[in-house]
Amino acid sequence: MTKKDDFELQNFLPYLLNQAAEESSLAFQSIYKDRYGMLRTEWRVLFHLGVYGKLTAKAICERSKMHKTKISRAVARLEERRFLTRERDADDRRQEYLELTPAGRAAYVELRGVAMDYDAKLAEAFSEGEVDILRKLLTHLAKL
Repeated sequence: MTKKDDFELQNFLPYLLNQAAEESSLAFQSIYKDRYGMLRTEWRVLFHLGVYGKLTAKAICERSKMHKTKISRAVARLEERRFLTRERDADDRRQEYLELTPAGRAAYVELRGVAMDYDAKLAEAFSEGEVDILRKLLTHLAKL
């Protein structure tokens, strides 16, 4: 006879956070994937450039907490699709600055509107106070 394990996976915070993240991102994923054929890392790179302007891949890695290999692949795909350009730093040839093209900016603006609507729809499941608390707690957790 085996002993029952008393670990409650369903209440394990990292598990719950992952489940919530996956579930809450599915509908948005279908939009950027269906309309633009983008992967998750690609829309994240697109949004970082849309929000912050010209950045290096390293800066996107640091801000997004994504691995440099994934960022590199996303940058290559977005460049192939002419959504971004790369410009070498004149002083440090090892560094490249990434910037959205007009096509990339148009995709970002469209997806930003969809993201804002989707965010509002998710927030409808909570009171305004609960949404504020949830955002504060998740922001705090992300900084640990």
